[in-house]
Formats: sequence, structure tokens, C-alpha cells
Amino acid sequence: MKRTVSLLTFAGAAVGAPAMAADLNVTVEIPRLSVAEYHKPYVAIWVEGPDATAAATLAVWYDPDSKEDKGEKWLKDMRQWWRKAGRTMSFPADGISSATRAPGPQKVTFSGAKSQLSKLKPGAYTLVVEAAREVGGHEAVRVPFTWGKPGKTASAKGTAELGAVSVTVK
Repeated sequence: MKRTVSLLTFAGAAVGAPAMAADLNVTVEIPRLSVAEYHKPYVAIWVEGPDATAAATLAVWYDPDSKEDKGEKWLKDMRQWWRKAGRTMSFPADGISSATRAPGPQKVTFSGAKSQLSKLKPGAYTLVVEAAREVGGHEAVRVPFTWGKPGKTASAKGTAELGAVSVTVK
């Protein structure tokens, strides 16, 4: 009888355990805009759970070397991310924040074993990429994906500040 209880207890623990280590490959296209005054966009990349709450902030690209922390001041222009996760973070955030990126496709891989992804349980999530640019616009692109098993590449496309965004669980 004790053996049955032990097996049931172990099986119950395994069901609630986080997903096995996997990687999330993300490609974000930053378009080159033909404008008089071009600035690289600030970008936040995060994962939302099924209830639309922020489950994990994966990356924040901004100007960390700006004088008098003005780079941090403009992070709140990425309004959706700021309200859900950004305002509670300290910057620079180790392993998350880095400099803005140039126009073109930007490929990043997030390790499920080493990043915020290690805390996610298997299931349906949404990758959100939000961009805001000085003397420019604001845009967020959402790409649904399933965490916990390798899958096909999912993608969506922005209309102005972001181009194609794709995500693959490997």
C-alpha cells in the first residue's frame, strides 16, 4: 500500500514540474525606415501566459550608456511591457538588457535551462515583441507558441516599427 501512495505522489509531482530544458529561437526583423531622423528602436521581448500576464521577460534592448540614465527613462515608452513587467525590474538587468540593435534580422536564442524560461510549465504561451522609437512610432507583435515540446516555427508581421517576428521551440 505504501508503494502505491509513493508512486502516486511522485506522478503528481512530475505533472506540475516545469518543462524539460528546451531553447526558444527568436528572429526579430527591425526595418530600416526612410525618415529624416532615424533612431534605433527600444525593444522588449517577453512571454505572456494564457491569462495575458507576463510570465518571463527575455530581453530588453535599450541605450544603457545614455547620460544621466535617460536610456532607462524611455523604457516606459514600451507601454505594454512596462505595465506588465518593466516597472518592477532594476536596470541594467543581468542576462536580459543589452544595447539597441541595428536594422535587419536579429536572431537570438534563449536557453530554457538558463533563462527565465526554466520556470515555465508546458503549455500555450504568447511571445510578445514591443518596439518604441524616439521621434517614431510604437508597435507590438504577438506570436502564439507551445512551450514544452519542439514545434514548427510560428510567425507574425508588424506593420511599421517591426517586421517579421518568428519563434521556434527547439
